[in-house]
Amino acid sequence: MTINSPHATPKPAHAAHFDVVALASSAGGLNALTQVLAGLPADFSAAILIVQHLDRRHRSLMADILNKRSPISMQEAANGDRIEYGRAYIAPPDNHVLVNGDGTLTLSHSEMVHFVRPSADLLFESVAAAYGNRAIAVVLTGTGKDASMGVRAMKKKGGTVIAQDQTSSEFFGMPQAAIATGCVDFVLPLEEIGPALVTLVMEGDEG
Repeated sequence: MTINSPHATPKPAHAAHFDVVALASSAGGLNALTQVLAGLPADFSAAILIVQHLDRRHRSLMADILNKRSPISMQEAANGDRIEYGRAYIAPPDNHVLVNGDGTLTLSHSEMVHFVRPSADLLFESVAAAYGNRAIAVVLTGTGKDASMGVRAMKKKGGTVIAQDQTSSEFFGMPQAAIATGCVDFVLPLEEIGPALVTLVMEGDEG
């Protein structure tokens, strides 16, 4: 696994079951991501990878916005970045982001998946291949079916999948498509997703 690679950032001593949390959102996603990330502690002990569908014609300000609203350090993902625990990496507009087995990131301008780029499906599939049962996928508000293939890959590799519930979603298309696969472990209102991540990642080995 990537965590055992000599190239990987050392895991914090208090870390529990999970190394990576991958979040996907589309329409309504900025508000949802803000609420989830604002609820995580500064010493959150997993790396965070984010796909938000954005207008590819404009530079994204998401990292700047989220840095002001969350104790987690945010940055736009760049080709060759090495994942560090406790940091968040946001896919840049019009680029897929993939996780490699050595804990680095690759950006790709390959064809769109479900008419979008970046694709949650490709991110989730690469996270599943690299981290297996030490990964969590979260599907937040959004239109379309992006992430539905990716959550299948996550479950096949033993990962954990969370989807936002209909009542708290501004747009239920993406969560609904994920839930319909039968691969979602938890369907939660938005306000419970951050606390659930803290419990899974940081308290999983306690008790």
